[in-house]
Amino acid sequence: MTKKAQKSTQSLQIPKSILFIAKILERISPKLTTLFAARLFTTPIKYKIPKREWQMEEQSRKTKLYIPTIQKKIQVYHYGESEKKVLLVHGWSGRGTQLVKIADELVKMGYQTVSFDAPAHGKSEGKTTIMTEFIASILELEKQFGPFEFAVGHSLGGMSILNAIKQNLQVKKAVIIGSGDVIQDILEDFVKKLKLSVTYATLLKAHFEKKFGEPMEHYSAHFAAQEVKIPVLVIHDQNDADVSVKAAHHIHKHLEKSELMITEHLGHRKILGSEAVIHNITSFLNS
Repeated sequence: MTKKAQKSTQSLQIPKSILFIAKILERISPKLTTLFAARLFTTPIKYKIPKREWQMEEQSRKTKLYIPTIQKKIQVYHYGESEKKVLLVHGWSGRGTQLVKIADELVKMGYQTVSFDAPAHGKSEGKTTIMTEFIASILELEKQFGPFEFAVGHSLGGMSILNAIKQNLQVKKAVIIGSGDVIQDILEDFVKKLKLSVTYATLLKAHFEKKFGEPMEHYSAHFAAQEVKIPVLVIHDQNDADVSVKAAHHIHKHLEKSELMITEHLGHRKILGSEAVIHNITSFLNS
């Protein structure tokens, strides 16, 4: 693989100090280690807005929206002036302006995009969050600013869109990019990155199921996909180091109407700015 390809497929690295604490706790107490890992799993990293997103951030009409079911306020971005609206949903540790290249093209096509900083992300309230809060935000956004013609989501945003459709979000088509799938796989990948024993994935799952009172696998993307009847475009990179491409194939298999696009050497984030990917998205939405 070339240096350019290697650079594009790099995943986020956990700081050595966090790995050190996790290793110490693992030697002391499984319970403390599980609680520490659970806190990390639900705490996104807030990054500065890169220059490429400044224009969307500056030109958007910004509002704060209260989500009653989770009792948090989120930052909402309205980009463009059309009455025809497309919902954009970022992924973990992302921002409402992260899908800027896609948003720019949709505005050119005559749509307004509505996006948001998920709870504990960007300029929204909270320090911790989880997928159910992404879903709650999507459903409240539909109530307040919908209807939406389409929905486009990246990573956890893709999973959240499928689950929101399962919970009656009304859109004509959806696009998911680099979406995760099986919750157990996501937990196992997370504990591996923490350099903990894989058994902690099971302990984490039990912890969250006790806390929220429902099976986590009910939120797996392929599980939600079985109840999604609208056309869905599934996009994923063969070299995605954050989410295995097997997730895309598995989700695609469980959707009733879907198209699959597999790219190469774009990784988990660079894929959002690919001209070929954006062209495929617009063609799919226009067809």
